[in-house]
Amino acid sequence: MAEIDVCPLDELPPGAVKIVHAGEISACVYNLGGELYAIEDRCSHDDGPLCEGEVDHEAGTVECPRHGSNFDLRTGRALTPPAYAPVETFPVRVADGLVKVDLA
Repeated sequence: MAEIDVCPLDELPPGAVKIVHAGEISACVYNLGGELYAIEDRCSHDDGPLCEGEVDHEAGTVECPRHGSNFDLRTGRALTPPAYAPVETFPVRVADGLVKVDLA
């Protein structure tokens, strides 16, 4: 896997999220107040989708919609049970006005 284009930066304003798929990997790209972060779209507790969860933009967290585990969007760290293991994070950058994520 390599770096993939997500969208033009103006399509991902603060507070927005985009889901990207590459092979068997899905990731959520979040704009938290102008900072971009990408995490795996998979709860480490039961493999449920994280991107469907509620985001707390101030705290920088996402809540798994299945069982309520919270994850830090910056680090992927599990913050509350039932999840204990982190989820993977991916580097995000902007080049020539395009948001790109490295799913390698």
